[in-house]
Amino acid sequence: MTLIEKQRQMGDEEVIKELCSANGLSYDKVCQDGTGIYSLEVFFSGYPRMVGLSFFPLLSKLIIMGQSITQIRGLEHCPVLKELWVAECQLKDISGLQNCLELQQLYLYDNNINKIANLEPLVNLEVLWLNSNCITKTEGLETLQNLKELNLADNAIERIGHTLDPNSNLQILNLSGNQISSFKELTHLASLGQLRELGLQDPQSGPNPVCLLCNYATHLLYHLPQLQRLDTHHISSKQVKDAAESTVLKKMMYYSMRVRLVRRQLAEAQARLLEQRALRLQRPRDRIHMLTCSLKMLELELSEMQASGKTARSREGAPSPLTEGSGDPSDTVTEQSRDPDQEQRLLGKADALRERLHRWNQRMEEAEVQYKRELKLATDRKEMMEHFLVLELETVGNIRLEEGSTTDTWFTSCYDLLLSRFCAWDYTKYGVTGIKIKSIIRVHNRALRLRFENKLHSLLASIDSHFFSLRNYKRGLDYLFYVPDPEHASEKNEILHILENGFQPADHYKTLGRERAVPLSNSLSGSEHLRINFIQRQSAKAGEEQHPDPLPFKHGQLILSKVFLGRSVALKEGLPVDPSHYPKAHSVRSSNYNQQSTYKTPPAAEIQCSVKGVSCSDCHLRQTQWFVFDHELVLPEYLIHFEYLSQDGAQCPLPNDGDLDPASDPAVTSSDLAQDGEVLAMEPILKARPKLLSLDEKTLLNVARANVLSQITVLNLHGNRLSKLKEISCLTALRHLTISFNELTRLDDISHLPNLESVDASFNHISSLEGLRGLPRLKLLNLAWNQLSCAREETAILRKHAPALLQLDMCHNPWDKCESVRMLVLGRLRSLTHLDGVLITEEEASSAVQIAIGSRVNQACLVANSRTDVERPRSLSLLSAAQLLTHLKPSPFHLHSDLPPSWTSKVTALNLDGQGLTRLANLDKLVNLRWASFNSNALGRVEGLENCTLLEELSLDNNCLTKLEGVSQLHRLTRLSVSGNQLTTLEASILDQLPNLHFLSAENNFIGSLHGIQRARLLFELYVGNNIISATRDIYNLKALTNLIILDLYGNPLLEKLENYRIYLVFHLPSLKALDGLAVEVSECDNAKDTFGGRLTTDMVAEKLGHSNYKKITELNMQSCSIRVVDLAPPNLFQNLESISLEHNNLTSFSGLIFLPKVKALCLNYNHIESILPRQKMPIQMSNRQMLYHKVSSSGYGQQGSNKANRDWDPRDSAEPLMSSLEVLHLSHNGITNLANLQLSRLTNLKALFLQGNDISQVDGLEGLHTLQELFLDQNRIRLLNENSFSSLESLLELHLSENRLRELTHLHPLPQLRRLFLGMNKLEELTELEKLEILPSLIELSLVGNPLARRSLHRPTVVLRLSRLQVLDGLTVTLEERTRAELLSTDTQSPAVDMTIPCLLPYISRATAVRGVSTGALLGQELLLDSPHSHTCRKQKQGRGSQAEAVMQAIRGTGSLLPNTHKIMLTYPDEENRFQSNIGPKPPHM
Repeated sequence: MTLIEKQRQMGDEEVIKELCSANGLSYDKVCQDGTGIYSLEVFFSGYPRMVGLSFFPLLSKLIIMGQSITQIRGLEHCPVLKELWVAECQLKDISGLQNCLELQQLYLYDNNINKIANLEPLVNLEVLWLNSNCITKTEGLETLQNLKELNLADNAIERIGHTLDPNSNLQILNLSGNQISSFKELTHLASLGQLRELGLQDPQSGPNPVCLLCNYATHLLYHLPQLQRLDTHHISSKQVKDAAESTVLKKMMYYSMRVRLVRRQLAEAQARLLEQRALRLQRPRDRIHMLTCSLKMLELELSEMQASGKTARSREGAPSPLTEGSGDPSDTVTEQSRDPDQEQRLLGKADALRERLHRWNQRMEEAEVQYKRELKLATDRKEMMEHFLVLELETVGNIRLEEGSTTDTWFTSCYDLLLSRFCAWDYTKYGVTGIKIKSIIRVHNRALRLRFENKLHSLLASIDSHFFSLRNYKRGLDYLFYVPDPEHASEKNEILHILENGFQPADHYKTLGRERAVPLSNSLSGSEHLRINFIQRQSAKAGEEQHPDPLPFKHGQLILSKVFLGRSVALKEGLPVDPSHYPKAHSVRSSNYNQQSTYKTPPAAEIQCSVKGVSCSDCHLRQTQWFVFDHELVLPEYLIHFEYLSQDGAQCPLPNDGDLDPASDPAVTSSDLAQDGEVLAMEPILKARPKLLSLDEKTLLNVARANVLSQITVLNLHGNRLSKLKEISCLTALRHLTISFNELTRLDDISHLPNLESVDASFNHISSLEGLRGLPRLKLLNLAWNQLSCAREETAILRKHAPALLQLDMCHNPWDKCESVRMLVLGRLRSLTHLDGVLITEEEASSAVQIAIGSRVNQACLVANSRTDVERPRSLSLLSAAQLLTHLKPSPFHLHSDLPPSWTSKVTALNLDGQGLTRLANLDKLVNLRWASFNSNALGRVEGLENCTLLEELSLDNNCLTKLEGVSQLHRLTRLSVSGNQLTTLEASILDQLPNLHFLSAENNFIGSLHGIQRARLLFELYVGNNIISATRDIYNLKALTNLIILDLYGNPLLEKLENYRIYLVFHLPSLKALDGLAVEVSECDNAKDTFGGRLTTDMVAEKLGHSNYKKITELNMQSCSIRVVDLAPPNLFQNLESISLEHNNLTSFSGLIFLPKVKALCLNYNHIESILPRQKMPIQMSNRQMLYHKVSSSGYGQQGSNKANRDWDPRDSAEPLMSSLEVLHLSHNGITNLANLQLSRLTNLKALFLQGNDISQVDGLEGLHTLQELFLDQNRIRLLNENSFSSLESLLELHLSENRLRELTHLHPLPQLRRLFLGMNKLEELTELEKLEILPSLIELSLVGNPLARRSLHRPTVVLRLSRLQVLDGLTVTLEERTRAELLSTDTQSPAVDMTIPCLLPYISRATAVRGVSTGALLGQELLLDSPHSHTCRKQKQGRGSQAEAVMQAIRGTGSLLPNTHKIMLTYPDEENRFQSNIGPKPPHM
């Protein structure tokens, strides 16, 4: 039968004809022509089944579009098919392709396929289109490793997972129009390194819910940097990708900081719990100490009785003189009668003491159990908060959890809602009377809210919209509680899963054995009953024999959800909760839920309900259980942590945000203490023995009751005050030694005792076993209740020097990392049979040995914990790269298989956290290691990394490091973490070798200074919290870190010591974005500028000078530093400071300068000085910034101790003199208008005062300057001098009034000692004014250049004639010849005017002759010239002066050329030596 005939019989003839017709083939010749056909196409209709393909064995391309095909078949005859299209058909599954091994392109879009399957044989497939189907999972693609293009758009896919990881060659992926709502799912695409095009919201398909979330594009650009096109947009720009990466890295830094803050809060909570535990243990410890001491004394008595065979003790010989107490042995021993019952009474009392000890040990165990419970609560809370922060980071802020406080309106609403739905009646069985709300966390989940709103809108727009309109749909909304059922929980932490992904579908709850709906309740008891019952059953099974928790379910948490109940119906009795049984309902309710419970409660009259004014029966009537069929209609909004209050605390307290109050201390009843007293008072009562302070041979023989030392085998020295045991070394036969309850700190003295078998050294002060040697037979050692802390060191000593040890008691010592001490000891001392009084099991010993073996770096350790990834994983995780890589994927090596010869050179990541390592070894071959983590080990030094020069990240947290020497060769290191070690410094020499370091964490060390940190100039993040940094100058070491944006100094003494610590750091480190776990706000920056801007402090001086040895500073120059306040406190630090220059700043007063004790020269030119002391401000309205500045003391920051008195003292309150050592004061160019307001009269020792270039119009306020010798008032606005201007300046020698507006020369009579007067450039017109100068008997120099009268030809002779003692006039020496001519002119008034230009006199005058020195030379390092009295560098020349006046002034200042340069003159003061007593400046040289 031919093939055509077979097809005809099967009824496929018409279909085949249609196939041939559509492709231009003859049906009759298809058998002959079919073998040459390579491509077939069928569109839209006429081909309902895939038949007739056997005629085309060489077919390579088949296109079937728009047919009613439901199944792929017939392709077994097309083995070379490479391209197949079965699109827009009605396929229900993928099948029939198992023989198409050459298939490269497969298009099955727009069908009804619901699962990807049966594609495993198609290993050559490169293109696969399955868009517009009903697919819910990306699966079945594992073998398609050559796949380059995958289109899964318009399906119902919610999760991606790692199903696409094998498709590493995928280049084009379209997932648009699906239901992906989580950024985590998109993160899995980072494994597709070849991906170039990605579609998640294609215009033809619509967006996924995740595309509507914030930061969608940023998230993808970071995780998929290789992408060239996203959602049809080109994104190949490097700037865009760099911006995205920078944004994400900053977010990771921020959340890393916040996680550290959470961990710090846990550490603080743990510290508080430890303090509370210590308080709880204090009484039991004291009682145990007392009772144990008494018990051991009884045992000593019994041993002596048994050894002597007597019922009474008798002693011979005199007591040792080295005892404390009476010297007569008869006084120290109560003579006992030979009562045969004496020993029994002693034994009975010993048993009673042991019973009381057992009771107090129980109390200690109860306190320990309570501490562990509270610590677990705090730890669980920390882990949850960490999870929340990581979740917020991974979702790029689209899931945010906000912890509320009582100031939040929503917090109060939730608080009141929970209280209103709590009924104490439901908890009477357990003694619960109330609840305490610990915290309320608000959940902001954009994806879930969007899903909820979309679902709600779709319901309202459906055919049932008549039931709920847009106006009344809110009546269907309610807030209900959900508490997971711990017995049927599918997730490890179901609450966290719900907050992230929402509630599970109804079918999920059905699989757990519950109703097929989301179970909710409007009452707390209705939500909690499953959890309470489960915990009660678990508690009953566990028994908790010794320390049962009276309220095991005390702490709970629930989810408060917003629910749309829609059309709700009552639960029908006998009918299970299932959507099929309630077809038109959205939810089912069951009222009076608690009536079905088995709680046995008393009548309602016997208990009060927690809701005031509501009876318990009303509570029951309102309690309802709800079952919601659609999980998308339940939106989790709040997470509430609460605590049940028992009858001890019936009142419900107000909520306390973040409260972690532990349970109260177990009460020590008076009966316990009374019972102890009764036991101690039991007969017989032993009289106290004398306390031995030291030992000698006689004492040893007496105590041991021996004749010679070599016979002593047992020695009991219990209850003495021995601190040394040197004499014991000669007891070579000693076998048993008891030295409990002494004052020993070491055990060196019991070394080299070859026969010693047991030692009881409990209840001493032993802190180390170092020095213990030579105890080969020691089998029992009791070291309980001492001060041992380092278990690793102590066990190493015992292993070496006590190899036969069988029983060891080391309990109640302050061990470091006490949780691992037992396994550490067992792993090192393998001969032990008992540890801390507990028998060691074989399983425990074997486990400890395995841990000990694993504490060495060997090949097995490296193989199991190494990875070979070339690139750092792009994951929003806060783990280090080494931790993350070992967490994400297994090791590429297998220990039991043959390792390649160079496998170590391929290792790039190594994670050896928690391996118990004591040293790093066998790492020399890891030459390409880039990321390494060695946290939580016992490393004492950094070694073995010399060959790992490519290392970029190194983590060494929680070890025993004291130095960082081993990291200096890791020049490529970018991240270094050494928190939890014993570092004391950050060596500059080491940080200088790490030029690429961006991250440094050194928290929880003993670092006392930040000196050296300035060498790490590229640091972005620095964590040095919980150290001992206390000096404010350390902050200046951070100023070199210009890139620093995150700094953590929390827990250092600096925070308490430094006033306004936070804004102080914000001011000095303007680049900071976060400080101590909190973001830096803009308001803080403004506050910092207002508070510390322009403040001259000791730290600023130290930064300027490069050292902080303030007592060696004699000169201080801080010009142009924008200083507005001086705060050099305490002032005694600057006890040798003599010269200060603060020119060109913003000072308005002397501020803190008045407290400096020895300042002699002070230069404040070019400031805004208004007064020596700050002026009292009037009570006027001030701005906020002015108010803030007003609150800051002028000497606020940095003052301590007695210096506070300096800050609070206001010298304006009295007229007492100030700055008694000040001699030279420069106040030029300060805009001073009123001299009286300056209060200069209080500077009583001032000798030189410079006030040039101000706006002074009246000379006053100088009354108290009795020692003033030089006064400079040039360039002001003085018009006249009043009678009080110079009333107290009787010592003034030199007065400068040039460039003012003087017209008269009056009131100069109080200046009898004035020698030099400079009046140039004023407005003196009348020669008669010069006659007023005759009252200055000491005047020897006068300058009138630039005045109108100086332009008259007779002005010079007139002056020379009037002032007989004048030696210099206008810069020219008055010669004897000139004075003679003046006298001649005065006698002959009728003669013509004489030309005063006398050529014969000029050669005797020098242009720049140095004629005097001033006491200001030391301040500015210059001398003043005779003809340049104003040439001081602190004075600025006025501009715009006329050319003629300028020429005259140049002549005065010695800068002109009016005089030749060849001749000099020299004038001196008569008392020149006294003039320079201040020693501030150099004296003028003698000519």
